[in-house]
Amino acid sequence: MRLILFEDRWVERLFPVTTGRPAFAVTCGSRRLLECADRTGQPLGAVVRPHLREMVRADYPRVETLAGPVAGPCVLLNARLVPSPRLDRLLAGLLAEPRACRLLYQDQLALACVPDARQITWSPDAVPGLEGLPVEEGELPLLDYPHDLIRWNSEIFAASLERRLSQGSYQQLQDGLFLAEDVQLHETVVSDTRSGPIVIERAARIGPFAFLQGPVHIGAGCRILEHAAIKQHVCLGHTTKIGGEVEASIVEPYTNKQHHGFLGHSYLGSWINLGAGTCNSDLKNTYGRVNMDYAGRKVETGMQFLGCIMGDYAKSAINTSIFTGKVIGVCSMMYGFVTENVPSFVNYARIFGQVTELPADVMIATQARMFQRRSVAQRDCDIQLIRDMFDLTRLERQWAGWFPHST
Repeated sequence: MRLILFEDRWVERLFPVTTGRPAFAVTCGSRRLLECADRTGQPLGAVVRPHLREMVRADYPRVETLAGPVAGPCVLLNARLVPSPRLDRLLAGLLAEPRACRLLYQDQLALACVPDARQITWSPDAVPGLEGLPVEEGELPLLDYPHDLIRWNSEIFAASLERRLSQGSYQQLQDGLFLAEDVQLHETVVSDTRSGPIVIERAARIGPFAFLQGPVHIGAGCRILEHAAIKQHVCLGHTTKIGGEVEASIVEPYTNKQHHGFLGHSYLGSWINLGAGTCNSDLKNTYGRVNMDYAGRKVETGMQFLGCIMGDYAKSAINTSIFTGKVIGVCSMMYGFVTENVPSFVNYARIFGQVTELPADVMIATQARMFQRRSVAQRDCDIQLIRDMFDLTRLERQWAGWFPHST
């Protein structure tokens, strides 16, 4: 039975996390929704925004991109689903014994099983043709806003690591410390697994005097620098470089935070570089709950600890300070104090009275240099993605009031 991951109209509320990637490719609790689907071994399809179709074809060859109507039988998965072990169990049950059903989350379609050959069409607001399927109880949460990633990351982390360990091949070096092949762990590393396991993937390197406090997941080829402190609920994507103190945060592949500085309760996309001394705040001086501002809309999170949300390709200069609960758009560069949200594609140096727009061509040239340093080929679809993201984020710069005639 084919699994179809679909993006709905609410996926844009996850910007900048989903500006340049499908929602099913976002990490939470050390896994992505695509991994949950791929583990089933079933054929995979995806309905994504038009500007991402070529990237999906290039990066996920097992996933067929769909634009028109499709016919069942299939299981539909909202691409904003939290990739929890509970979802794994539900999928396994539906694939073993298919039954017609729908699961909703706050009146939004989270999952549907279509065991017959009915035709399914797509619209931004709904999936027509499923109204007759019976609604089942049982909540499968969706990611509504970017800060939900931080909330759910901590809640599902331990169970997700247990799932990963049950499906992988690891050597248990000591109680709770699990290593894949070719991991280099310096003899002076200190690990604390009293609150959960530490899982280190293939070819990762952990430098002298690093401190690891589980539960933690360290991706393949990740490099942890000397004297780093990686604390609970941190998941680091493959090929990242990490130094300083990191707590309860998600860092996607190819991102660098290799110098001293604090990162807490935050999400960092891919190809980000944080300059030496960059720190973020994840707690208000009043110890109150953090409210987020998304495109001028105030959203109460109910969370006391919440840092920053940073989109792909963002950069910070040395000693940049990011205030609590700030959102940094894709392809932006920050200097000094970040006291407000930063739109995509800007040079942000507000403390010096300078905020300017970054042309797409500048970021394409930067992308080429970054890729070359990691021996990654820059493809036509990578270049086009930068141009598409620039166009998609024009309104961000206009909302900020700095670029009323952004072109």
